[in-house]
Amino acid sequence: MDRIIRKRAALHNLGCKVNSYETEAMRQMLEQAGYEIVPFDAAADLYVINTCSVTNIADKKSRQMIHRAKKKNPDAIVAAAGCYVQTSYEQAKKDASIDIIIGNNQKNELLRMIEDFEADREAQKIPDINAPGQPYEEMVVEHPAEHTRAFLKVQDGCNQFCSYCIIPYARGRVRSRRIGDVLDECGRLAANGYREIVLTGIHLSSYGIDCGSSLSELIARIHEVEGVERIRLGSLEPRIITEEFVQLIRSLPKVCPHFHLSLQSGSDYVLKRMNRHYTTAEYLEKCRLLRRYYEHPAITTDIIVGFPQETQEEFEETCAFVKEVSFYEIHVFKYSRRDGTAAARMPGQITEAEKSRRSHILSTLAQEGRDAFLQWYEGKQAEVLFEEKICENGEEYWVGFTPEYVKIRCKNDECLQNRILKVDFLPDLY
Repeated sequence: MDRIIRKRAALHNLGCKVNSYETEAMRQMLEQAGYEIVPFDAAADLYVINTCSVTNIADKKSRQMIHRAKKKNPDAIVAAAGCYVQTSYEQAKKDASIDIIIGNNQKNELLRMIEDFEADREAQKIPDINAPGQPYEEMVVEHPAEHTRAFLKVQDGCNQFCSYCIIPYARGRVRSRRIGDVLDECGRLAANGYREIVLTGIHLSSYGIDCGSSLSELIARIHEVEGVERIRLGSLEPRIITEEFVQLIRSLPKVCPHFHLSLQSGSDYVLKRMNRHYTTAEYLEKCRLLRRYYEHPAITTDIIVGFPQETQEEFEETCAFVKEVSFYEIHVFKYSRRDGTAAARMPGQITEAEKSRRSHILSTLAQEGRDAFLQWYEGKQAEVLFEEKICENGEEYWVGFTPEYVKIRCKNDECLQNRILKVDFLPDLY
């Protein structure tokens, strides 16, 4: 009997959690179509690169991965998907390493686009993502790569137009997934053993504004899904933190007290140049509101240092504000210019050396805040959803996360994977 030779496919993801979700969905499409999924560095018949375009550097990395794939196997089909090809379509069309261009809102058509290419049919143009009435692109993930947590995309697009950000042009306007479809996927994920659902989107706080719903309603409905034991929220805008919103989620015990509130700067002058829609006083009030309802919520954030025209005084305002808020974690980013944004055209660009200096200072403050947050747990027990076993210095530990997203280690001879247990607090600091 002749042996059936399966085609091999390799996928590579660049960028955000939304991209990761979509890459996982495309992987499952290919598996269901009979492809064998292999590592990206292996020889394959098909390479799919889900690209990122958040900065000029992200564009460059996307091109590098596309060219690496074609170099690995010149006869392979190379499909470039996502934000880079969406924002740089004309450039992508001229790139000899790209065989198939898949824009945002086209990724669920991957298999058809491969068939069209193999049949030498004319490729479909990418959609005008900014045209009115673009639908939400329905994609489904049933078996995420994570063993205990499942990222669930519920929203796409952004209407904010921050001056440093290209994403509204790459992803289009806000589009929300139907609640029924979200609940169906939650049910399947729970049935497949995923105990924690992480809600994600390009601008999660905007969920529902296009369809008469709200993020609050979605969270409350997911809370009813049997088998889902934790609901973790992705990045939120400060303005969604109202008394009504916090009262609701506080009444839902499955919602994790972990809130990633985008800050970007602790200077009102910089926030205005960034076109962020809040002040530092408003942001601080949101943090205080969370702390009125939760004993020890984890408040995390993103901060950009070296934004155009940021003075030393403005940077010091950010440092002072960071100390006042007392964050659990801060993701510090050096401002990276992105062509096509208002910030890229601003005078007063900061040198790389100065951005590095400021990044180091802020990272030191961030570590101090993290240490202070963790001190609260000393002598206490923590509820942990265990994920995997690790080995360090000859010792084996189980590691997992608390509801506040603190990584905890525990020595135990039993298999703790996907179990939720209360254990003595021992943070995994490595």
